[in-house]
Amino acid sequence: MSAAAAAPAVIRVQGLVTRLGGRVLHDHIDLEVFQSEVLGVVGGSGSGKSVLLRSIIGLQQPTAGTIEVLGQNIADLDGDELVRMQIRWGVLFQDGALFGDQTVAENVQIPLREHTDVPQQLMDEVASVKLSMVGLPPDAAGKYPAELSGGMRKRAGLARALALDPELLFLDEPTAGLDPISAAQFDELVRDLQRSLRLTVFMVTHDIDTLRATTDRIAVLVDSRITIGTIASLRDDPNPWIHEYFAGVRGRAALAT
Repeated sequence: MSAAAAAPAVIRVQGLVTRLGGRVLHDHIDLEVFQSEVLGVVGGSGSGKSVLLRSIIGLQQPTAGTIEVLGQNIADLDGDELVRMQIRWGVLFQDGALFGDQTVAENVQIPLREHTDVPQQLMDEVASVKLSMVGLPPDAAGKYPAELSGGMRKRAGLARALALDPELLFLDEPTAGLDPISAAQFDELVRDLQRSLRLTVFMVTHDIDTLRATTDRIAVLVDSRITIGTIASLRDDPNPWIHEYFAGVRGRAALAT
């Protein structure tokens, strides 16, 4: 049994079926994510990676199956119960999802305004700490998202995802659109934060270098089903897409570094 599998499952997906527009994205898939691990989710375009993430956090209604997070069935939670659950996780969407008419600090403070009644001075202090935690300089707090580089916007979005000290972190294509150096730096940041904060990370990505640098296990969505392993083990998978992804030129290069 792996070290990850020895930990309790904090996300459990069983028999998940998702149909969208007459197409089956997920066909009775099962998945467990263990406490304090980084699970990467990959697959071809339209394979349902982001839909799976959205289903787990309650933004997408599956056709069938069950999703448990932190021991609770997401479908059984009413409005207030779901909000209390959502406080326990942070989400970084692909584009950062920052509000352009608010400063970086104000963006980071949004979860605090929505879910707490702490005074403004404390919110300012929390925002400062979170921005420092993700490697942004102090002067970034007063800037607007349009004044930041793509990598800095990603970091600001990550600071907001961490504002309420979550147990779980969901990342949707965190390095998409970043140059190789910025992507590698972001990978290192995610792994450092995961270790220091003991986060459980569920990460959708297409980047095999990110998978190599950050993940403990990888879930591959292909042909509406799911296969779980590591870069090394998935290289020998008989599925042609999986084999090519992990044993092709880029996969061999990632494994060699």
